[in-house]
Amino acid sequence: MSSLSRELVFLILQFLDEEKFKETVHKLEQESGFYFNMKYFEDEVHNGNWDNVERYLSGFTKVDDNRYSMKIFFEIRKQKYLEALDKHDRSKAVEILVKDLKVFASFNEELFKEITQLLTLENFRENEQLSKYGDTKSARTIMLVELKKLIEANPLFRDKLQFPNLKSSRLRTLINQSLNWQHQLCKNPRPNPDIKTLFVDHSCGQPNGALAPSPVNNSLLGSMPKAGGFPPLGAHGPFQPAPAPVPTPLAGWMSNPSAVTHPVVSGGAIGLNAPTNPVAILKHPRTPPTANPGIEYASADSDHVSKRTRPIGISDEVNLPVNILPVSYPQSHNQATYTLGDLPKTVARTLSQGSNPMSMDFHPVQQTILLVGTNVGDIALWDVGTRERLILKNFKVWELGSCSMSLQASLVKDPAVSVNRIIWSPDGSLFGVAYSRHIVQIYSYHGGDDIRQHLEIEAHVGGVNDIAFAHPNKQLSVITCGDDKTIKVWDATSGTKQYTFEGHEAPVYSVCPHHKENIQFIFSTALDGKIKAWLYDNLGSRVDYDAPGHWCTTMAYSADGSRLFSCGTSKEGETFIVEWNESEGAVKRTYQGFRKRSLGVVQFDTTRNRFLAAGDEFLIKFWDMDNTNILTTVDADGGLPASPRIRFNKEGTLLAISTHDNGIKILANTDGLRLLRTLENRSFDASRNVSETVSKPVISPLSAAAAATSSGITVPPMAIAGMNGDSRNLVDAKPRITDESMDKSKIWKLTEVNEPTQCRSLRLVDNLRTSKISRLIYTNSGIAILALASNAIHLLWKWPRNERNSSGKATASVAPQLWQPPSGILMTNEITDTNPEEAVHCFALSKNDSYVMSASGGKISLFNMMTFKTMTTFMAPPPAATFLAFHPQDNNIIAIGMEDSTIQIYNVRVDEVKSKLRGHSKRITGLAFSNVLNVLVSSGADAQLCVWGTDGWEKHRNRFLQIPPGRTPAAISDTRVQFHQDQIHFLAVHETQIALYETTKLECVKQWAPREGSAPISHATFSCDSQLIYASFLDATICIFNATNFRLRCRILPAAYLPASVSATVYPLVIAAHPSEPNQFALGLTDGGVHVLEPLESEGKWGVNPPTDNGSASSISAPSPAGASNSDQPQR
Repeated sequence: MSSLSRELVFLILQFLDEEKFKETVHKLEQESGFYFNMKYFEDEVHNGNWDNVERYLSGFTKVDDNRYSMKIFFEIRKQKYLEALDKHDRSKAVEILVKDLKVFASFNEELFKEITQLLTLENFRENEQLSKYGDTKSARTIMLVELKKLIEANPLFRDKLQFPNLKSSRLRTLINQSLNWQHQLCKNPRPNPDIKTLFVDHSCGQPNGALAPSPVNNSLLGSMPKAGGFPPLGAHGPFQPAPAPVPTPLAGWMSNPSAVTHPVVSGGAIGLNAPTNPVAILKHPRTPPTANPGIEYASADSDHVSKRTRPIGISDEVNLPVNILPVSYPQSHNQATYTLGDLPKTVARTLSQGSNPMSMDFHPVQQTILLVGTNVGDIALWDVGTRERLILKNFKVWELGSCSMSLQASLVKDPAVSVNRIIWSPDGSLFGVAYSRHIVQIYSYHGGDDIRQHLEIEAHVGGVNDIAFAHPNKQLSVITCGDDKTIKVWDATSGTKQYTFEGHEAPVYSVCPHHKENIQFIFSTALDGKIKAWLYDNLGSRVDYDAPGHWCTTMAYSADGSRLFSCGTSKEGETFIVEWNESEGAVKRTYQGFRKRSLGVVQFDTTRNRFLAAGDEFLIKFWDMDNTNILTTVDADGGLPASPRIRFNKEGTLLAISTHDNGIKILANTDGLRLLRTLENRSFDASRNVSETVSKPVISPLSAAAAATSSGITVPPMAIAGMNGDSRNLVDAKPRITDESMDKSKIWKLTEVNEPTQCRSLRLVDNLRTSKISRLIYTNSGIAILALASNAIHLLWKWPRNERNSSGKATASVAPQLWQPPSGILMTNEITDTNPEEAVHCFALSKNDSYVMSASGGKISLFNMMTFKTMTTFMAPPPAATFLAFHPQDNNIIAIGMEDSTIQIYNVRVDEVKSKLRGHSKRITGLAFSNVLNVLVSSGADAQLCVWGTDGWEKHRNRFLQIPPGRTPAAISDTRVQFHQDQIHFLAVHETQIALYETTKLECVKQWAPREGSAPISHATFSCDSQLIYASFLDATICIFNATNFRLRCRILPAAYLPASVSATVYPLVIAAHPSEPNQFALGLTDGGVHVLEPLESEGKWGVNPPTDNGSASSISAPSPAGASNSDQPQR
């Protein structure tokens, strides 16, 4: 049953309870098995209604489910038996003995005999163990204490002991909202509709006179609840608010969780003695369900949502599919369905590595960048889109002198080293290599072919068998395991050892770090087949289980972290892929389809929360996670080893597999093939350079430097140095293996786009004749663009899904429609008496594109993106709002930058300002949240940056922008901020510069400034993958920079996208990046136009990577002097 269906059952349970359908509500609790009503259970036990007690329990567990369940049923039946004996009802006692207690004889024959002998006693209290048995009432009370502890300890009752925290009459409220919504969609809405049924959709009849007003001023289902009609449940009622959740991700696996409060449960064999608590058998604490967030909507007895005087809550987590007549925006986000066509089965690339790949990993963000580690210690970095090998490094110890003597001696005796595992960090900024000899090496990655040595750690004695990254305590750590039977945790920044986990009795083969809620833990497997689990506390293993195969086993979670799998191969060659039941620590299902004897250790991988894949029998085998039978196999056109190494990319569109001839094949599905075609570069070899100089928008570095300088844009020194052949070409379409002379013969050229034929540009049709575009954003789905014009009107363009645009996403190749709801209304902000053109405009879009929060100098408005209706307005000026940002974890929390330089943290749900932040001296012009660092970064017209903690809203740091000498910014000059994809660095944009800051220290690590006298910057933004920066200038020029080093790679002149008829004073006021297409962006112009730009399909990207100085310069470098594009001196 889906989560929404499950929630509907809870709403029905609440309704039944409020309506006093007492028997029905408990029947539904039992039949659904979603909520165990402990209060009802206690009442039935106290009343001795044993048949009802067992019937209710049967909805949640059976006698033989586990030892907790068995003891629960035994205690109940034993009590029933003793009560019959106490009443001297021998026949009843015999019936209970035969029908109810005999089932336990097979588990404990002696106990059953002892129970039977009680029939021969005049008073069963003569039995020593029962001598303290009191009267019936006290006995039931004592037993109930034991039962409650057993139920709370039983994993089958986990998440079923707390009822969600719902507002009263929640189902009625939802029905009212639906009816109100239906009424608003009526073509001829009546002012006071008479709704008499819920069985069909509401529709007002055709009126005889003039159109009635649309808004509904009161609840369509009647005012409720009435006092006394549906009284709120008391503290002891069955539907109580859930307390804060107690996360226990390893429940069921852990045998000795520490520092966790839990009930003590008698865990000895079931027996005659009265319930006591001497021995703890609880392996895991109870896990109440996560309480429903307090999401508020219009209550049943309130005015309609559009008439509320206070805001409503917003939920972005649940999108209920809704029919809105012909309205098709936004698209519903239903559960994706997959077919065999979704599996990557087509051979799209064949790469020659030169040695046998042992481990591979795709970059988590750049989907075509592949890391490879081989059996001779080589590491390689491939761009599979271009077939180009960006990096090839042979194994070398960086600091041999600092290594242990045993390692040095080992390398002298036998220098052969293999890569056991290579893996990216979660954000792709680092990667780690585990070698077969003692050490791990950590590299930092700065895009393209720029990798740098970061850490070298002698981690283990013997081989390092696995390496992984994790975020315990919100800090990135490296986890390793090795032949010395240990697991170790290292700080990823300094290399300091944080933990050593000992307990395995054989070499540790693999590690699998994970987290559930706020609990971080590590699974490990050893060569003796043991699985252990560890918390970051040095208190030993929590788990000791046997893996199927009892030898080489790896573990992996599905992409969403909800399902756990392992793949193990025995010494005899038997392979097992299984799914684990985490709550029980037992195998849930075993997948079929392996040969009796695998030739080697089988590797596996998971993708899309749906598929499993493994390399076996010279094939790639696929399974559906929900079906144990093999789904399909592919041979990748042959040439595979017996047990190929495999790795999916993050989206599951590409699959890398090793070949027997020391190569790699890239398999792709339809989306993967499209991705590869899009990103494939053209080779700039000598045979094409002459013709392309004329036909392509490529000019020489010297002319590029001259052109750039003339408009105030400085070209990096290396661009000119490239003329001497000192720079490597980054767009070679052939794998670069060893011939460096070939690279040196190529010259990097700045790409300049100065004609409409050199890019794809589309001006969006607008029949509303708006003035300048003040704000611009793509919807998160990428299918539409939302603009806010300076006349306070919103414009929404939506792209159609058709043969020319199968994805339905924004593109410059297909014209979108200016979208409006059937009512024809516009989303228009409230304005003050002042000229709206002079107001500061701002908006923020919710994560699921359902709502937009917006202001244009007046009140803040909340609009429904489907109907364009104003759901509420709040916070009347003065002061006026100047910037808005949704909290990333809670859409009911909004950060509001104000005209008076304060930042107000506003809770929409309760219509209350929770905090007011003071630190700026002029209006707030930018806000950005980091959900990794839990901070808010603000920027103001005072050119100041501030960092605030989101836990207590205290100010951490503040710093003023470094204005380059010779530049005098306007008295009021906007500063915008935007976080990098790593959520640690952020981009600051000012008319005088673009700068990259490290957030925790608030240090400027990269800066670019236009030359004095050139056009100021109007706006800039990261591309969706944070690899590019798009910047617009007041002379309408667009510059595209590499985000890693702030070097110019492409320049778009106004003539390329503005028609000749447009005034020379028109320029982009705002620039927005597509949320999933890194090379697409949109411009909002001062003449009210919106343009979408993309490179030519034949090019696939904007320009070519500018050269680097072979990795010697850090991408995190000191700020450059004014006029320089950046500094090449590394910061120490």
